[in-house]
Amino acid sequence: MNQPTVAQKAPYPVAVEAGKTYYWCSCGQSKSQPLCDGSHKGTGFNPTPFKAEKTATVYFCGCKHSGNGALCDGSHSKL
Repeated sequence: MNQPTVAQKAPYPVAVEAGKTYYWCSCGQSKSQPLCDGSHKGTGFNPTPFKAEKTATVYFCGCKHSGNGALCDGSHSKL
């Protein structure tokens, strides 16, 4: 698997809690989008850890092509 699967062409808003680590699905195969459920096994992809600095809503990348790690940078608008 060379390219990740586009889970959706929009970000996922997720309420995160300060100090907690979340594991963003980088392969696009997870049934628990945008977070990892272990579906990446055998794909060559690994989940990306995201540690919340503050309690807030963050926007995780849904297209899996962000240049900003786990967070959306608008790359979905170019797909």
